[in-house]
Formats: sequence, C-alpha cells, structure tokens
Amino acid sequence: MKPIALVLILLALPLTAQAFTWQRQIEAGLPGPQRLEVDLALLGATRADLADLRLKDASGREVPYVLVPPAKDEPNWVQARLLPLVPSKTTSGLELDLGRALRTARLRLEGIPAPFLKRFQLEGSGDRQHWTQLVEQGSLFDLPEEGLRRLSVDFPEGAYRYVRVVWDDRSSARVTMPRAASVALAGTGQDAPLMAPLDFQKRPSEPGVSRFALRLPGPGVPLRALVLEVAGSGPLLREAKVVEPSLQAEGLAPRVLGQTQLKRTQQGDLAATDLRIPVAAPRGEELDLRVDDGSNPALGLTGIQAELVPQPWIYFERKDGGSITALCGDPKLKSPRYDLEALQDRLQMSRAHAAHWGPGLPAPTPASLAGGSGLGLDAAPGTALEGSSFRFRRPVPLGAPGWTALVLDAHVLAHSPGLADLRLLDPQKHQVPYLLEQRDEPLSLELPIPQGRTKASSTLYGLPLPQAGLPSARLVFETDLRVFSRRLLVREEGEGGVVRQLADASWTHLDPEAAAPPLVLSLPALQASRLTIEVDEGDNQPLPLKRVHLLLPGWRLRFLQPREPLELCYGRDLGSPHYDLALLAERLRGSPATEVSLAADGEDPGPDHAAMITKGFWGVLVAAVIGLLIVLARLLKPQADKPS
Repeated sequence: MKPIALVLILLALPLTAQAFTWQRQIEAGLPGPQRLEVDLALLGATRADLADLRLKDASGREVPYVLVPPAKDEPNWVQARLLPLVPSKTTSGLELDLGRALRTARLRLEGIPAPFLKRFQLEGSGDRQHWTQLVEQGSLFDLPEEGLRRLSVDFPEGAYRYVRVVWDDRSSARVTMPRAASVALAGTGQDAPLMAPLDFQKRPSEPGVSRFALRLPGPGVPLRALVLEVAGSGPLLREAKVVEPSLQAEGLAPRVLGQTQLKRTQQGDLAATDLRIPVAAPRGEELDLRVDDGSNPALGLTGIQAELVPQPWIYFERKDGGSITALCGDPKLKSPRYDLEALQDRLQMSRAHAAHWGPGLPAPTPASLAGGSGLGLDAAPGTALEGSSFRFRRPVPLGAPGWTALVLDAHVLAHSPGLADLRLLDPQKHQVPYLLEQRDEPLSLELPIPQGRTKASSTLYGLPLPQAGLPSARLVFETDLRVFSRRLLVREEGEGGVVRQLADASWTHLDPEAAAPPLVLSLPALQASRLTIEVDEGDNQPLPLKRVHLLLPGWRLRFLQPREPLELCYGRDLGSPHYDLALLAERLRGSPATEVSLAADGEDPGPDHAAMITKGFWGVLVAAVIGLLIVLARLLKPQADKPS
C-alpha cells in the first residue's frame, strides 16, 4: 500500500485510540460554516494552546476545524452627527446619525462636563421608524473625586444607522450634550472579554476581613480579572486581594495575583461602581479572595464573574444534520493540521452560523488526581520509620484516593515547633511524601467564655487555651456593649511561676447606634495552657464578653491519599524531610485537593510513647525495689526474733 493512501486511511479512522478525558456535545445550527465560541469549561479541560482539542461527527470521524484568533487591532471609530431629543418632564437625550447602516456593538460619548451620574436607555434603528431596545437600563458616569468613570457602553451587535440615548432625569440633574459621540465598527478592535460565573465559598476569617475560596475549572485558565457582585447599596471602599498557593523555598505559600480598591458611590437611587480586580494569570485551580472590611459589616458577596483574556473562536463546517462532539484531555496530542487552515485569513469576517455548547458537561477527571499516574506519583513509598518513636500518632481521615489537604490543628502546632518532624506513615510504616502549605487564612478556634471574678476595680478571667506551647497568635474579644472604655491586660504564668505580660491595650467605643468592633491582640509564642485576662473596669459594671476566639497560623499538608489509612506522627527530634514530590510542586500546586481535618481538639491524639516508656521503666524499677525490700524484711525478721 502506498504511504499517501495509508495516511488518508488513518485520518479517516474514528477517534477511539486517544486517551480523551473530557467530551461535550455541540449544538450546531443549519448545515454550512459554523462559529463556536470558546468557553470557560473548555479552557479548564484543555491545554492552554487548545492543541488537544478534536471534533468528531456521529460516526466518530474527525471533523476539521480552525482556531480563528481574536482581533487585536485598534477599533475603527466612526463619528456620528448629534441631534438633541425633545425633552419631557422626566427624560432628555440625544440621537446619533451614522450616515448609513453600520454593524456596531459599542458606543462612546465624549465631552460631558463632570461630575455626573446618569441612568439611560439605548435604542437602535435602521429607518428611524422602528426602534430596537439595545440596553434596557444602564448607567454612565464621570466622578473624578471618587475615581470612577464610564463613558462607553457595549450592546448586542447589529446594523444600525440611528442610535438613541435617552437619559432618565427623575433623580438627577440634566446633562449637557456631549461634545462628540462615535461607534466602533464590528470586527475592529479587541474582542470583548469572555465573562463566566465562578463558584465560591465563604471561609472562616478574622474580624474585619471577609475571605472566600474560589475554584476554577482547571489549571492555567487565562484569567485577567475578577468582577464582584455585592449586595446592598450605599458607599463602598474596601481593599481586596486575590492569592493562590505557590511554590516557595519551604513548600507552598500564598502568591498574590492582584489587589485593588473596591469602590461604589451612591447618589439617590443611582450607583457608580468599580468592583473589578485585575489579576495575573493563575497557574492552578484554587484561588482565595480577601476583602478588608475595616469596621464595616462583612462583605455581602453575591456573585463573582471571571473575566478572561479574549479567546479564539472555532470554525468548522457541518455538511449534514449529524451531531458533533468535542473531545480533549489527551496530553500526548499535538496540534492538528487541516487543509481548512488555508481559509484562515478570510474567516475573521465570515458570516458563519452560531453553534453552541450542549448541556451536561462532565467534570474533567485528570489521571493525576485519580491515582497519580502520569506524574511519577506511583513510585515505591519512602523510607520506613518506627511510629512508636514519635510522641504523638494520630489517624488521618481516610477519604477518596487523590490529592488531599490535611489541616494542621492546635495540637500539631504546639507539639511540632517548626513543623519539621511531621511524617505521614502508612500501615507498613513507610513515609508518604507531602508538601507543606502555608495558608493566608488563619486557623480560628472558638474559646469558652470564662467566668470572671472581681478584684478591686478590675475583673479577672482565667482563659483556658487548647494547648500549651502554641505559636504566636491573635486573641480576639467581642462584646455587645455599645459605649465603653476599658483597658485589657493579658498575662501568662510560665515555668517556675514567672508571670509574663503578653499584651496591654485600650478598647473604646463611643457610638450607641453601632456595634463595637472586636478587639484584636497580637500575642507572642505561648508557654502555658492558660492565660489571665485583667479588665480595668474603673467605676463601671464588668464589661460583658460575648465571644473570645484565637487565630493561629494556617498550615496544611498536601499529599496523594493512598487506598489505606495513614497516621500523622510528630514529637521527635527530626529535620525537615526531603521528598521527590517537591520536584513536582509546580505541576501539583494548582490541582484541586479534598480538605480533611484531624480529630477535634479534646480527643485523644494518640499515645505519648516516650512518656509511656519512661513511666514503664520507673514503674518496673520501683516495683523491683519494693519487692527486694519485702524479701529482705522477711529474711531479717527470723534473725531478729532469735534470743540473744
């Protein structure tokens, strides 16, 4: 058989040999050229260059396609002739005459004197008789003092000669005619960014800070900003920061992707907002959003939109009414080459039918998360260690096999200084490699509200801690009282009865209409398991404590959970481990992990084997001495009873 014929036969074979891990139906339109937009789910499942994407028809045969890059040139703006609208009691506005019907999707106004904030409606027409509503309700504003400005608006693409802006004057003063107005021709300028909603979860946090965990559909998503949706009205001015786990010298630590100031100003029932956070492209799937609330209520986050870098679109041809399926997720595939690419220069302006992604997207299941294959994680376990040589051995919750994040609790932080001696052991006492991850999110522990006792003009509280020997932490007090001024002292009694003062602060609140902000005290590394809190009451009643909690540094161990139970061992003089897993940290840091926690504080963390050995030794020794004394006493007693 000739080589060319063999190649043609191979190209015609169904797509069954590749190890695709993701597939999704495509809902194509009428037969002919098709335009399919790239979406967030596809970007999370495929490689960054989309090289592993393949299309197949109902018979399983490969369907050629072309990736048409997004437009990158400057938009071509066409100036319009401005005509004022006849004002009514509640409206005013202007009409733009473009001279002829033009395909457009963007309007820009210039030269309206600042400051202003106006609500508007936008309409388009081809004959000035029949109007289509393009924007039902929007807002434009220029507020220099607040740093907020929006003078352009995007709308559904269409061919219009006339565009009409109708201002709503019911709650704001009328504005003058703009100096100029123009529209951008369709197909010129950068394409609009892809926007997609993200799932998020509120996380525990310290007072004055709101934290949220975000999950992207896959690593390497070309994210360039997060756009927040916040409930409520009124002014808003808060610092926001986005971080992700990143490889550092000692393991995983937070990497700042972006930070900005969230702004919202209110004028009557109109609001001007800027809730966009520009970010660097993340490498993994897990992101953390931190918002500093100050003395305000926690941020009422209702939604997050991912703003992505403009993406190429997919051109393919549908010859009949058969179904089309997209497949990807095979890391071994290279970019395909089709004869269809000869048309690429003409495809940017093509009028193809709009195709859409079908429902029922399956979640991607990378082999690296299912069992570690393909990442070098199926190698033999690490060296063996005798678990009884550790003071503490605690069972690790057995979850589904895969990438797991174990939260380190107060007992671990107290009894493993520096966290160097931590080891995960399997039933055969072999080490399971892990990565140590430092968290931006603290470990928050609720403490029991102690009973106070009065001493002169002060109230003394004995505050129990979950463990002795905790690292540096923050102690947080909350109260229901609205107007007060108190001085608080925090002390601990260390070894030998030495009293050490840890903190001294004043706590004052003067607004009877608002709740008092929590008092946060920074504490050095602790020695005792109990603190003494002294509140100088002056001549007032004791200050009621509503809530007391402790904020410790947040740490996790990331490891690949085997199909057998593990033990976390610590409390031994060991240096930090060196695992080959650290070489794969760049590839693993963004993989989603299932978070698990150790048994709650107060439960038995495991036997203290060193102490048990010591106690056993002395117990045996004491018993032996007592036994010898009894034997000697019995031997000497007859001698003492004989007459001299």
